[in-house]
Amino acid sequence: MNDTLFPDTGRAVVSLLRRLGCEVEFPKAQTCCGQMHVNTGYKEQGARLARHFTEVFSGHEAVVAPSGSCAAMVREQYPRLIDEPVPRVYDLSEFLLDVLEVEDVGAYFPHRVTYHPTCHSLRGLKLGDKPARLLSKVRGLELVPLGGAEECCGFGGTFSVKNPAISAAMCSDKVRNVLDTGAEVLCAADNSCLMHIGGTLRRQRSGVRVMHLAEILASTEAAR
Repeated sequence: MNDTLFPDTGRAVVSLLRRLGCEVEFPKAQTCCGQMHVNTGYKEQGARLARHFTEVFSGHEAVVAPSGSCAAMVREQYPRLIDEPVPRVYDLSEFLLDVLEVEDVGAYFPHRVTYHPTCHSLRGLKLGDKPARLLSKVRGLELVPLGGAEECCGFGGTFSVKNPAISAAMCSDKVRNVLDTGAEVLCAADNSCLMHIGGTLRRQRSGVRVMHLAEILASTEAAR
């Protein structure tokens, strides 16, 4: 999804990590992590993708994913699918805070922002306040709390396809809470959720932008 629909997120991750002194490689042989297949019942196909992922990323010190959903899939589901060592995968925020031990990444983003903690990052990876801690150190950024933040936006991958009416109703609740904040930007660590919520925000002509956490953290005063 990031490569196809949100390439700026991937570029932001690479730019940010290089700025912080990391040597970044992007294996071109990588594919989908297989989450959609497994969640839909195609475990054999998902296992094939898991083995491919493991092969492609073997030998790297760390795999950084701008998606709590994908990171949770690798860490939680791969050990149940394949009998192979699984690469250590980190969500961007936990890699910055837990591995690099950096909280202030030198970002500048003078806007009013609210943060949506996606289900996989909140419940699967248990990131807690890590994304918010990073955002709080961004110069010029005003972080405002989101009502009902822990409630699902309704996307849920294939859930939104199988249950469109319920999905749309859940998204409407989320959008109402976003608008109540008066924020200019809605931030999250998963573009799948941002695509879902952003679609409703655009249809309502709300004027609220959606941005991935990586894009905000990669922003600098020099780029303005």
